[in-house]
Amino acid sequence: MIPLVDSATMRECDAREVARRGVAALVQAAGVRVAHEAHQMLGNLYGRRICVLVGPGLNGADGRAAASTLRARGSHVDVVSVDHQPRNFRGFDLVIDAAFGLGCSRPYLAPDVASGTLVLAVDLPSGVDADTGAVLGRPLQANVTLALGALKYAHFDGVAAAYCGEVRFASIGIDAPLDNALIEDSDLDTYVAMQHDDHKWTHAISVLAGSSRMPGAAALVCAGALSAGASMVRLESKGEIAAVVTLPVEVVRARGPEVDPRSRCVVAGPGLGNKAGSWLRERLDDTSLATVFDADALRMDLVTMRRHAPRVLTPHRGEFERMSASTLGSNRITAVRELAQSTHCIVLLKGPTTIIADPEGHVRVVTSGTPTLASAGTGDVLSGMIGAAIARGHHPLEAASLSAHLHGRASARLGTFETASSLAGAVREELKSRMRIL
Repeated sequence: MIPLVDSATMRECDAREVARRGVAALVQAAGVRVAHEAHQMLGNLYGRRICVLVGPGLNGADGRAAASTLRARGSHVDVVSVDHQPRNFRGFDLVIDAAFGLGCSRPYLAPDVASGTLVLAVDLPSGVDADTGAVLGRPLQANVTLALGALKYAHFDGVAAAYCGEVRFASIGIDAPLDNALIEDSDLDTYVAMQHDDHKWTHAISVLAGSSRMPGAAALVCAGALSAGASMVRLESKGEIAAVVTLPVEVVRARGPEVDPRSRCVVAGPGLGNKAGSWLRERLDDTSLATVFDADALRMDLVTMRRHAPRVLTPHRGEFERMSASTLGSNRITAVRELAQSTHCIVLLKGPTTIIADPEGHVRVVTSGTPTLASAGTGDVLSGMIGAAIARGHHPLEAASLSAHLHGRASARLGTFETASSLAGAVREELKSRMRIL
């Protein structure tokens, strides 16, 4: 995971590192990484025209250190102070924005940049609030933002996120807390491995999904669960679906109203229809199993009746707004935290950037999704995957976060116009490439 921190925490981390290494060493480390990123963006440095826009603080010092390294590698570098910045920049291959980073608290009007000029923002685009993602004035539109030491909320939240371009990360040796974090590929290596003594009930789940009107949802949930390692899937649907959809042959058909207590998790809601409240209540009321609530189960009366059991809610934007009774604005992290705290649930808000929060305020961010996931049924696959991850022993926050990242990575294996029914196979291949048998 890559740490995600607020500005106060980042300043504390910087202060500890300065006390340990000294400010010059920290600035030099940052400058080298910024120069390396400039090299990545330009392909080569020799003879390139680069402008470094610097301010008075550490961000400006990082920019000056980068300028020194770039000159040593053959670039023509102009260092321009924000106090004397021109109205526009012309004739440069790259502009490095090191004016105001973490500490920007006043409006800043960036100069205009000629069309075709690349922009690299150091830590944050100058003119944004690191914690809220609010825009203070007129930032430069970055092609790449290089986060130093830790990611900041403005990289993913608020209006500022649109100014960051592609967010990349440089640790520069700073030890930041992982209370809040971005999930990365290496985290999938922690997915609970298969044991030699596993049997069919070890990671079993129960699924309450599907109806005669929406039978496919049940098949997709079950396929997602099996692809992510559920050892048995017991499915109960609202009405008969066998005549209209082909289920994975491994799925066992169940008849309620009780959930099998040998299951490790329940996934409830997809394809049941909006009048399934009493049907679900009858089946969920007496179980203490962890439950994933998706689609038609995302109702406050169902969610709040089971406070004694771990619960994961997986809304898309419309479902989130219905549950929270408010319009979802640009500050999605704050909104997800608030719903998690008010419902005492893990909340996963689906989207191009997926936000997950627990009732204690811990946040996970997932950015691995592709446009392939913007099609019907992919969320059903995800809910089955989360159920399987919980059944495999992951804490619900971890299960939701790892599953969302795996879901995104699997979608990258598919073509742009692939459908949800292809996704489970891609999940299986992605996970197989990482898992081992102990």
